[in-house]
Amino acid sequence: MPRPEVLERIKEAEQEADDIVAEAEEERDQRISEAREEAESVRREAEEEATELHEQRLAEAREEIEAEREEILDEGEAEREALVEQARENEEEAVEHVVDLFEEAVHAQT
Repeated sequence: MPRPEVLERIKEAEQEADDIVAEAEEERDQRISEAREEAESVRREAEEEATELHEQRLAEAREEIEAEREEILDEGEAEREALVEQARENEEEAVEHVVDLFEEAVHAQT
């Protein structure tokens, strides 16, 4: 094979190698770009899921707090009613006691 042909084939092989390297670099850059986009998408989805879970747990906690609040209020109302009933039951006895004390005080002065 004459030297110019060998030189031409070497140049073609070098060009082919340069083309392969350039194509590989372009493919690499494309894959990196796609991987970054995928990672960003996964991050956004995870963040959205975390936000939704946070909001769900917060709503559940508020419901529990409201239920406990209602229970406490109901218990307080029941206790208040019991105390009012007890006071009513003691009212007559307290009036009699005060009248007795008043009569004793009046008799003591005479």
